[in-house]
Amino acid sequence: MQKPAVTLMVKAARAAGNVLLRHMYKLDALNVVEKDRMDFASEVDELAEKEIIKEFRRSTPDYAILGEESGSLKSKVGNSRFTWVIDPLDGTSNYLRGIPHFCVSIGLVENGEPIHGVIFDPLRNELFTASRGSGTTLNDKRVRVADRKDLEGAMVLTGFPPRERSRASAQLKCVDTLLNEIEDIRRTGSAALDLAYVACGRADAYFEAGVKPWDIAAGALMVREAGGTVTDFRGRGTGPMDARGVAGRPLLAGNLKVANLLQQRIVNTGYASSFD
Repeated sequence: MQKPAVTLMVKAARAAGNVLLRHMYKLDALNVVEKDRMDFASEVDELAEKEIIKEFRRSTPDYAILGEESGSLKSKVGNSRFTWVIDPLDGTSNYLRGIPHFCVSIGLVENGEPIHGVIFDPLRNELFTASRGSGTTLNDKRVRVADRKDLEGAMVLTGFPPRERSRASAQLKCVDTLLNEIEDIRRTGSAALDLAYVACGRADAYFEAGVKPWDIAAGALMVREAGGTVTDFRGRGTGPMDARGVAGRPLLAGNLKVANLLQQRIVNTGYASSFD
């Protein structure tokens, strides 16, 4: 049975998903802005986020909100131990190009740690949910990370975000090494869905740098609740996922054995040291 917070999050995520679906066939008419070099947002991102915030402001006015588009919004009583962490459209570049791979990601964070997460893929009508101590589900069925024992045959997901291009050579060296062991690498364009796919066993591991709380708060919880591990490239904790941790960070996720081996490759190739 869903926790009350998750029920609220699902309602908000579905409302945002409906906004995305309504606008996806009129992309040429959208107003698009470049937030940073090769980092885009559209009026759809803003409209979807407004739907989510409206739902949360009505039901939880005492909670803070951290959104990709709106930034950090205080609760009505000042600082709150609880923060809604929102990405109304994870995979904006895919969406704007008509590539059918994007989602809504919502996490509820308590003192920097995710306690509930929802990721909704409106095109596939796939709903991933997780609550701390209660496991991860996909469309109400419990899921687990893959049980692969080593990197041989592994499917690994990654990303090449624009804000991390200065480290692209180090990352590509790591990728080159990995391709001698694993089956393949995928770059899907949605960090949230990458983590959800690791949580349900569709992929064996994920690593990416420059991710922010709204990219990963829900998905990181899902991987952990599905029996996996989430760390930085050195095996350390991921840091707070609220307004205190808005800087980009490196992230690695998978089952314990594959994640440990992947971390070794990231360290041994020198990619991890580019963040020291």
